[in-house]
Amino acid sequence: MLVNMTVNEFAEELASDSPAPGGGSVAAVSGTLGAGLVSMVCRLTIGKKKYEAVEELMTQTLSEVETHRQALGRLVDEDTDAFNQVMAGFKLPRDTDEQKAERGRAIQLAFKQAADVPFSVCRHCVAVLKLIDAIAGKANANALSDLGVAGEAAMTGLRGAAMNVRINLPAITDTDYTAEKNQQVRQLLDDAAMIKSRIDRIIEDGL
Repeated sequence: MLVNMTVNEFAEELASDSPAPGGGSVAAVSGTLGAGLVSMVCRLTIGKKKYEAVEELMTQTLSEVETHRQALGRLVDEDTDAFNQVMAGFKLPRDTDEQKAERGRAIQLAFKQAADVPFSVCRHCVAVLKLIDAIAGKANANALSDLGVAGEAAMTGLRGAAMNVRINLPAITDTDYTAEKNQQVRQLLDDAAMIKSRIDRIIEDGL
């Protein structure tokens, strides 16, 4: 599993001539790292006398962001698995009409999965950004830059995952599905841009 590799092992695997893991898995890693930093900031705030007033908020945020961190960690491998399923679909036999039809169905299902996985990454990254927005300016001021980096990582994860959704859509013949996914991705990016702008202002004002 990719998530069980050391950072160096993952980087070496990424740098190889294998097309997977690729950008989709890296986007999920970026989101995971952003969520991890949010967890750290919450833990550095909880229990501090100076921040007693926001302890409940930090505790709740920690619980929520850990859910997203764990989900994003799973998606690191799921993205590579989805790509491999697409490749497996293209390798299916196509000697008869029945085989061709089955191959076509398998490829379409695999491409949908290859779009669904990074779309999940998008949703989790936006959720992480919303949690950062909720605690920015309230969490331990000594970890302000960590929270800023968390926002950058989550935004990078979102943008990278959005690209990986969109690159798979032209191969999908279900036009209702592709139209819906395009609209949903655009909405997530628009929402995230507004959230990130608020976060940036708070971080910049506090530095």
